[in-house]
Amino acid sequence: MAYFLGVDTGGTYTDAVIVDDAAQNVLGKAKSLTTRADLALGIGRAADAALAAAGVRADEIALVSLSTTLATNALVEGQGGRVALVFIGFDAGDLERGGLTEALKGDPVILLDGGHSHAGTEAAALDLARLEAELPALAEQVMGFAVAARFATRNPAHEIAARDLIRRLTGRPVTCSHELSANLNGPKRALTAVLNARLIGMIDRLVAACERHLAAAGIAAPLMVVRGDGALISSAMVRERPIETILSGPAASIVGARWLTGAQDALVSDIGGTTTDIALLKGGLPEIDPEGAEVGGFRTMVEAVAMRTWGLGGDSE
Repeated sequence: MAYFLGVDTGGTYTDAVIVDDAAQNVLGKAKSLTTRADLALGIGRAADAALAAAGVRADEIALVSLSTTLATNALVEGQGGRVALVFIGFDAGDLERGGLTEALKGDPVILLDGGHSHAGTEAAALDLARLEAELPALAEQVMGFAVAARFATRNPAHEIAARDLIRRLTGRPVTCSHELSANLNGPKRALTAVLNARLIGMIDRLVAACERHLAAAGIAAPLMVVRGDGALISSAMVRERPIETILSGPAASIVGARWLTGAQDALVSDIGGTTTDIALLKGGLPEIDPEGAEVGGFRTMVEAVAMRTWGLGGDSE
């Protein structure tokens, strides 16, 4: 018999549930206010209360699943850390494409020579000397970097070289656009990388808070995180790619609606404290947006459920 612990951290409440996988029953559930100052407190109160309600011991938990709307809320509300974009092989005009300037919100940009052709051959030499000269001043202003190079999906060498230099000189987190999507459209990849870099600190704090409480409670089960398409990924991966968690909470809701009701086709509306999210369940599966997730007016390259999200909820209203 396997018992699973599910935790969902939203903008207003944190919910926890204990599920008996064999019997497909919800054994216990609990709700606590999300404690923004220390997320572990809200997670701990909800998880401990759910365990008590279910009559399940901590050492009987076989898997922990975490979903969240924090990344979605941050993009809708214009929050997140200050970042710098290293834009390789592009010009200032490319910043106006795909909403990239709006996403940057005045954050610094370094335009570097470099990049590749559509065939993957080097179009221009990478100007690492200029990047090295500008990094010391930037490192004090930002919490992370996004790196996007022309045709990096055909040859990521310049993104990797820039990433390695930034990490060595600043110690700050770096997001490369080719790590998030294999699609073309450099400015759109750059936008996705910028948003990912902006979310790293927030999601890292969430995962660390959950891990901290699990260790204190004696739960040794692996921690997985719900991705925006409803699948599960490891907590280690989500720390590097937090953008994968946009629409995580709503994706968990639509999968949960399918599990609870048995419905194959449905319109699912999830009204939380901060946002309202609406999606379609078709043939028992969430419909996936072929153009990438759109949140807060930004069209990303993240594969996620086809979801409409509004900044309207029981608390934000």
